[in-house]
Amino acid sequence: MQEKLNLLKEKMATIWDLSMIGALMGWDQQTYMPPKGAEERGEQMATLSRLVHEMATSDEVGKLLDELVPYAQTLDPDSDDARLIKLAKREYDKQTRVPAEKVAEYARVTTMAQGAWVQARSESNFALFQPHLEKIVELRREYASYFAPYDHVYDPLLDDFEPGLKTAEVQEIFARLRPQQVELIQAIATRPQVDDSFLHLKYDDQKQWNFGVEVATRFGYDWQAGRQDRSAHPFTTSFGIRDVRITTRVIEDQLPSALFGTMHETGHALYQQGIDWKYRRSALGGAASLAVHESQSRMWENLVGRSRAFWRFFYPRLQEYFPQQLGNVSMEAFYKAINKVEPSFIRVEADEATYNLHIMLRLELEIALMEGSLEVKHLPEAWNTRMKEYLGITPPNDRLGVLQDIHWSGGMIGYFPTYALGNLISVQLWEKILQDIPNLEEQIERGEFSALLGWLREKIHRHGSKFEPQELVEKVTGSKIDPQPYIRYLNTKYRDIYGF
Repeated sequence: MQEKLNLLKEKMATIWDLSMIGALMGWDQQTYMPPKGAEERGEQMATLSRLVHEMATSDEVGKLLDELVPYAQTLDPDSDDARLIKLAKREYDKQTRVPAEKVAEYARVTTMAQGAWVQARSESNFALFQPHLEKIVELRREYASYFAPYDHVYDPLLDDFEPGLKTAEVQEIFARLRPQQVELIQAIATRPQVDDSFLHLKYDDQKQWNFGVEVATRFGYDWQAGRQDRSAHPFTTSFGIRDVRITTRVIEDQLPSALFGTMHETGHALYQQGIDWKYRRSALGGAASLAVHESQSRMWENLVGRSRAFWRFFYPRLQEYFPQQLGNVSMEAFYKAINKVEPSFIRVEADEATYNLHIMLRLELEIALMEGSLEVKHLPEAWNTRMKEYLGITPPNDRLGVLQDIHWSGGMIGYFPTYALGNLISVQLWEKILQDIPNLEEQIERGEFSALLGWLREKIHRHGSKFEPQELVEKVTGSKIDPQPYIRYLNTKYRDIYGF
């Protein structure tokens, strides 16, 4: 049986390699590819996607799994081999439901759509993107149909990003979260507002970049196993455990954008760089889920990066970079400014108190699109209506509204809930970390992050995708995803900042 297992591993390694080639082409598409290359790149990615799908769903792989699944039941259920077979079987069963030609079509359509989104966003013109998104929604509905019967049409899409999680579970979590976050925002609105005007002066592009590099290095990002580039929308991608790349965008009059964007993407990258080397070129070499991934990025961005302890160390250094802008601004004033709560248009720049409402809005729109109760052509109007309802503001144009995120152009419907779930998981983990490392705040004040990174490496990173998200969270914290720790964290933090 070991021989058959080794053969499965060889097949999976080849599939992994080809998938990483696809990821490399995707990274290039968003960083350096010339605009006119989109059509040919689409065909290339369609060909590659079809080949990967054909290999992953071959009769040979199916026969191997038929023999290995009973064998896995004789192993320790938490052993690497048992988990690998379980994961491989799960992916095989999913992929064999989807025709190869549809996989190729999806790759072709999304590649073209991403180019159209970049243009539409730059011109703030949803009409340029609309026909591409209509096709994507059609393909995603068709994709979901391959998994019927289901509890909800959105379930198969969510499952791609959060294995085992159902739409109803996410809606229940958000239903518990929403009124408490709205109550907090309303309480803050009664208090005098924090001044953050100095964050919107002119900040030199290269100096912002250099400071971000300093922070990422201090966190533990391995530059020998990664690099940083520019993109229209910040993201992290990996082509293995030792090639994990981050991107950012620098906005001259918005200091927090590149600053916290870099911290966020570094958090993602640290996770990928921390996966056990023995899982390379295998199904175990990814992350537990995107929500667990987001828990890492949001932890470094917010729980670390927006804390007083962090800035007690880093603020003097930032003042050295920008003496004219920040020389006369106290650390406490800076701390309050970067944690200012104010409804805003852009999700990635939203404060912690309002951020999850941005996610809930997107979840509702995605579900409506999938159900067919909302047509793509009405999406900008529906977006603006919900922004007014949830946050009391209306985007003045498509760029600041419906076109701000790249996700739909890549077909990633089902992705957005992972951001909010990641917020919740990050605080659950943080409470446990503080129990295990009681002097962590003092370490952060000294610019020391090795103990924190070591804890995350041991408890989260090294396991890769060995455990499902709910399972991993429960193993580490003692409970499944729970919104209450996050609510406690927000209330404590913002009652202090706003004095109520």
